[in-house]
Amino acid sequence: MKKYLLTGLLVWLPLAVTVWVLSSVVGMLDGIFASLLVAAKTVLPLSAHATLDGWRDTKGLSVLVMISALLLTGAAVSNMVGQWLLNQSNRVFSNIPIVKSIYTSVKQVSDTLFSSSGQAFREAVLVRYPHAESYTVAFVTGKPSGEVAAKLPTDMVTVYVPTTPNPTSGYMLLVPSTDVIKLNMSVDEALKYVISMGVVAPPTNAGGPQVPPAGTPAAPGTHS
Repeated sequence: MKKYLLTGLLVWLPLAVTVWVLSSVVGMLDGIFASLLVAAKTVLPLSAHATLDGWRDTKGLSVLVMISALLLTGAAVSNMVGQWLLNQSNRVFSNIPIVKSIYTSVKQVSDTLFSSSGQAFREAVLVRYPHAESYTVAFVTGKPSGEVAAKLPTDMVTVYVPTTPNPTSGYMLLVPSTDVIKLNMSVDEALKYVISMGVVAPPTNAGGPQVPPAGTPAAPGTHS
């Protein structure tokens, strides 16, 4: 009976977690959408209230509205007029006290992470952490710059070490580029490996450098 219970759990658990996550996201969007409709009712005539109430009671409509808004926004800022409007709005938010510190920080991070030309989170690597005799999976986020780069003794790279099983929290490390070992697995495969605590291993790829023993100097050209 224990064997059958565990087998049934393994079958239903991924589906249950997926449904729970999607339901939570849809519920959050429905709440935001309902708040926007309430605000709209304060400025629209009474004749439009019945329509707004019908929209609020339609489950999942917020998801369609959000997707449509994202598509329209992306299309709008793809031309010169949209870019000008976007720059003006960025300038306004960047001059509002308190708001500018939050808005500017989030914008810089999002531009770095989601830019098609950026290098952040494009490569999975191995680094020695938390001590010289152990390794962990990390993601290259770039290279140090400014004062930090000027005061570092050698060529370094910035990596993000995610925690398990929640990869949204972790540690930023500055490590010598010669100590970073490239992995042939994709970023998605590396994330699955981290989230599953090493249970879901990606397909074995014999290519690439091997991990040297602790204290062994790296051979030229074997590390990134």
